[in-house]
Amino acid sequence: MSEQLEPLIHAEALDLAYGADHVLRGAGLQVQRGEFWFLLGGNGSGKTTFLRALLGILPPRAGRLRLSPALHGRAGIGFVPQHCAINPSLPTTVREFVSLGLVGLQVARSDRATRLERALERVGLAALVDRDYWSLSGGQRQRALVARGLIREPLLLILDEPMNHLDPDAEESLLHDLVELNHRYGLALLLVTHDVAMAERHATHIATFADGGVTTREVARPTERA
Repeated sequence: MSEQLEPLIHAEALDLAYGADHVLRGAGLQVQRGEFWFLLGGNGSGKTTFLRALLGILPPRAGRLRLSPALHGRAGIGFVPQHCAINPSLPTTVREFVSLGLVGLQVARSDRATRLERALERVGLAALVDRDYWSLSGGQRQRALVARGLIREPLLLILDEPMNHLDPDAEESLLHDLVELNHRYGLALLLVTHDVAMAERHATHIATFADGGVTTREVARPTERA
């Protein structure tokens, strides 16, 4: 199978558990380049647990989880968590915050600057590169989190409920950025949300987590719908 056609993520019959507590049994999906996946399900249904397996934090109890060689291990995956993990009392510029996304990568100094500029441009924060991160609005901080994932120049961006606690305008602005990343740059996205209507509008694929399992389906793009 060629690298171009090989799924970025191939999960098959995964069993995921914390000790004796099984969260998912027989879970599976395949993520191809350029797809926009929405992961739906109630609290405790296994969405975040599945992300932890994809990110290499939680080893599967059983089943198969294959990453494409194009991801170079997991260097080609960007991750946007629900919350920022840095101490708000620590002075941090947008430049410093977003550059944290390069931790663990071997990147030349000149390339770091280029990556930073490109990531900030793609989320509309290029003019704020030297601003204090904590002076940003909630929506701007969330877009800075996205830029922190993008600075890795990933093929796949994973987002864990990125719209939480955003007002409607900030949510719409962030969603516009994500759709642009998917449509214009062909970035594969895997987004956890509770918003079914949002998923139906923008997904290429939906995975629904319920009763310890996962069901998947393809969704027509808006331009493909009658």
